[in-house]
Amino acid sequence: MVTSTQTWTGRVLIAGTAQAEALVSQQPLSFWGGYDPATGEVIDRRHDLSGQIARGRVLVFPRGRGSSTASAILLEAIRLGTAPAAIINAQVEPVLTIGSVIAEEIFGHAIPMLTLEDAANRIRTGDQVTIDGDTITVVRTEP
Repeated sequence: MVTSTQTWTGRVLIAGTAQAEALVSQQPLSFWGGYDPATGEVIDRRHDLSGQIARGRVLVFPRGRGSSTASAILLEAIRLGTAPAAIINAQVEPVLTIGSVIAEEIFGHAIPMLTLEDAANRIRTGDQVTIDGDTITVVRTEP
């Protein structure tokens, strides 16, 4: 087994720390109609992560897609404890970010959100990701 570690500096949208396994998609994701806040499952049947559980994982995807209601879905997932541990996008996702900001105000708990250029090509599903402020550290183990 070969283990490699890479570290990048992301742009912080919501500050925080997280350590979890990555779940990565090359496709934009809409939380409205695409994420079940009761279970943490990606439920958009046309999405490449369909059926995957994002709860407690670092969810990496290029950008959000769709409705302004996505912030309410993320807020509900944070309230229920089914949200991703953190979100990394390649592009700023203001609608989704609002959900985490409101969760901090209401529940005293937000999830870290960062942008990192070409994130979905730098990080792979299964990588161990640690976020500490603007620092993103990825540990990859390969056979």
